[in-house]
Amino acid sequence: MPWEPVGNHPNLNERTQHLLKVLVERYIRDGQPVGSRTLARDAGLDLSPATIRNVMADLEDLGYLQSPHTSAGRVPTARGYRLFIDALLNVPPLDHREVEILRRRIDQPVQNSAELARTV
Repeated sequence: MPWEPVGNHPNLNERTQHLLKVLVERYIRDGQPVGSRTLARDAGLDLSPATIRNVMADLEDLGYLQSPHTSAGRVPTARGYRLFIDALLNVPPLDHREVEILRRRIDQPVQNSAELARTV
């Protein structure tokens, strides 16, 4: 999935943004703290786990990550999730057909509820 750097976050360079994005995606997928070795393997960058640990420590200092305990990997904070959603997550727009399918699915329970209310 392509990503673009965040222009209005001067404390986060492209590498740091990319590592945060990969960490959040991995945490969402697995529900487990993400360690530096896992991130080194998943990020697709030629970085050592030690370098990644330093970046993760910086992200923790900035309030984007936290560590559940000393030897654990890191997990995103509310601030980390907010940055991920607002700036790092790329969601392609839905086409017209997908919007119509969703609209029908949303409207159907409302119609069923209205019918149920009339019969009571």
